[in-house]
Amino acid sequence: MSSHKAFEVLERSTRYQGFFRIAVLRLRHTLFQGGWSALLTRELFERGDSVAVVPYDPRQDKVVLIEQFRVGAIDDAANPWLWEVVAGVVENGESLHEVARRETLEEAGCAIQHLLPIGSFYTTPGGSSEKATLYCAIVDCTGLGGVLGLAEEHEDIRVHVLDFAGVQAMLERGAINSTIPYIGLQWLAQHRERLRRDYI
Repeated sequence: MSSHKAFEVLERSTRYQGFFRIAVLRLRHTLFQGGWSALLTRELFERGDSVAVVPYDPRQDKVVLIEQFRVGAIDDAANPWLWEVVAGVVENGESLHEVARRETLEEAGCAIQHLLPIGSFYTTPGGSSEKATLYCAIVDCTGLGGVLGLAEEHEDIRVHVLDFAGVQAMLERGAINSTIPYIGLQWLAQHRERLRRDYI
């Protein structure tokens, strides 16, 4: 079995440029058993890298979640309004920390006291280039809530401040069904006691 890994992109063209970009690639790659694959044509959804934040108040043991309409869930018979965590796309020249702080203020109305890394991962690498970096933010959730978001970006975001136990119950019954918040909240469940010890 070959351990040599390589690929060749023979052609790359942009087929759609709008809110997102779709590219078509003609490529080939080496095979685990040796040799090269056939020439492949693949569409690539180019969204850009993103940052997501789980705002958590350890003193009150509360989590800040947001709720918004998501076109990707439009065919979901249950509901295309999803429970999520704060998230945004990295703009040119921005650091990941800057995006985290900007989006947490814009979408949840709160300032970050401490920013803790959770991890970075590709969200759907079978067809998208998006790489998400996920954080937990220590915040004070006092007075948070209501409807936020930037009008120029057509955002309509409802902010919820929930007891951790209630969020855990939502996870267990499948009410949170978007990948990034699911990962972030599972991380919080694992590390919650340490956060309460270190930041109270």
